[in-house]
Amino acid sequence: MRAVVQRARKAHVTVDGQIVGCIEKGLVVFLGVGDGDGEQDCLNLASKIWGLRIFEDEGGRMNCSVQEAGGEILCISQFTLYGDCRKGRRPSFIAAAPPEQAVVLYERVCSLLREKGLTVSTGVFQAMMDVVVHNEGPVTILLDSHKTF
Repeated sequence: MRAVVQRARKAHVTVDGQIVGCIEKGLVVFLGVGDGDGEQDCLNLASKIWGLRIFEDEGGRMNCSVQEAGGEILCISQFTLYGDCRKGRRPSFIAAAPPEQAVVLYERVCSLLREKGLTVSTGVFQAMMDVVVHNEGPVTILLDSHKTF
């Protein structure tokens, strides 16, 4: 499971011109599920996102988690995080989980974050979405549940 996590002042996602999810201060998480991912990947990634200290404390140091900063999460499914561009010019998505598996695990990560007390908004799984992120910093972090990076 992979995630691109961006610290945001605000963000929203639209489908067919309608806002389906929005946050003020918080994190935008683009989440990709890999073939073979399971419950432990969900637990690892949700825990890492929840505890990630990338918000500034009173001294201006990145020392606070999204919860400590009073932030929210906008979680967007994004299978293209498993795009393999090592050969040719068109990415291969063979490493991405099939949609019927991915949706369950994507929803599980969102559920785990909610269980930790966070407000989590989402996009619409498999929909064509327009995402607007006001990245603060900018701060962008890459996460992988298998710790390959």
